[in-house]
Amino acid sequence: MPTIYYAKGNYFTLSGRSPFSRLIYPVPVPGGLGVHLTIDLGGQARFGPDVEWIDDIDYTVDPARADSFYAAVRSYWPALKDGALQPGYAGVRPKIERPGGSTTDFLIQTEKDHGVAGLINLFGIESPGMTASLAIADWLAQRV
Repeated sequence: MPTIYYAKGNYFTLSGRSPFSRLIYPVPVPGGLGVHLTIDLGGQARFGPDVEWIDDIDYTVDPARADSFYAAVRSYWPALKDGALQPGYAGVRPKIERPGGSTTDFLIQTEKDHGVAGLINLFGIESPGMTASLAIADWLAQRV
């Protein structure tokens, strides 16, 4: 089994209505997609996630992380006002890559890898793996 590392993704919300009507995705960063903008059904904008490597699972959003959020968001919205962001929520993604290591998104192990007949392991299936889930399912179906 691969070693599991934890990447915490913090989110900050915007006070007031968003001036945007579409998602905004900046250039990805190591370990994540970059601090992007999403808008919920009520029109509330949220920015995130960032990537915070942690040793233990913790869902607390540190308000001090706002400084890095302001810098990231201002790369595509320079008019963002000071004080407009509030800590929102956090999620934790189990990763099979180590901080600063490879960019391996997920790992599929078959009998050739571990020697157990009929066992297929899928590790690290998060966003990229979910996007490819139908292709992965087709590939697996051909092997069982």
